[in-house]
Order: sequence, then structure tokens, then C-alpha cells
Amino acid sequence: MPWLILLAVVVVIAFYFMTTYNGFISWRNRVDEAFSTMDVYMVKRYDLIPNLVETVKGYAKHEQETLEQVISARNNAVSANTMDEKMKAEGEVAGVLGRLFALSESYPDLKANEQFLDLQGQLQKVEEDIAQSRKYYNGSVRQYNTNIQRFPANFVANMFGFGPRQSFEVDDPTQRESVKVQF
Repeated sequence: MPWLILLAVVVVIAFYFMTTYNGFISWRNRVDEAFSTMDVYMVKRYDLIPNLVETVKGYAKHEQETLEQVISARNNAVSANTMDEKMKAEGEVAGVLGRLFALSESYPDLKANEQFLDLQGQLQKVEEDIAQSRKYYNGSVRQYNTNIQRFPANFVANMFGFGPRQSFEVDDPTQRESVKVQF
């Protein structure tokens, strides 16, 4: 009879480890999927940037430095490989895009250009999509990190190497400031 009790305890513990491990796998995959979704929107944004720069070039020939910074930030973001590199590059892109749109304020003809307005509208839509995907990503990371830190599940997480993930945060304090864009 004692061996039945021991067997039942072993089965319960094994079941707990199995379900906890599978839960961590599900949450890790959810975090990876959330980052991939955000990455798709960021790539879409990066694809719009060269068209936007070309449109602005015709109107703002002596603003070459700003345009070069935009292209440089875009190229850095496209070539980023790790999640940390992508997050850092994303911050740079957001900053230079704000300067690019602020630049348009100095050129009334540019602000009235249909192609510029269309690209600006597309970029604004993509920015909204990125913001929503960041919320989903950060929510997934929060839940994943909470699950791996809870007792007694943290023993299973440590045993199988489930470590915390980083939320997508704004590093540059200037990015927190609103950029005034008027149409």
C-alpha cells in the first residue's frame, strides 16, 4: 500500500512538472510570436522610409544631414539581428522620423504634396499598428515573466532554463516627447 501512495505522489509531481513546463513553452512561444508581429510592422515602416525620404529630397535639398540620419537609422534597424539591437535601432528610427516630419513644417509645398501626405498617412497607420503590437508584446512578456517567477513554478523555470524576457521600452528620453506634426 505505501508503494501506491509513493507512486501517486510521483505521478502528481511528474504531472505538475509536465504541465508547468508546457505552460512555459506556450508563453515563450507567445512572446516570440508577439515580437515577430511587431517586427513585421517595423519592417513595413522601414520599407516606407526610402519613399518618404525621396519625396522630401525634392523639396528640402539643403536638409541633407537630416535625410542621411533617417536613412542611416533605417539601415541600422534593418540590419539589426538580436532583439536588443532591434529595440535600440527602433528607438533611433522613431527619433529621426520625428525630426523628418518636423522638417516638413518648414516647407509648405511639401506639406501640400499628395505623395508626401499619402506616405505620411501610411506611416501613421503603421505607427499605430506598431504601438498596438508593442502593447501585446509587453503584455506577453509581463505574463511570461510573472509565470516563471511564481513559486513553486520558478523551480521548474530555473531547472529548464526559462529566463526573463525584456519588455520593449523607450530608451531615449527625447522619444517620450511629442513631435508636433501639422497637416
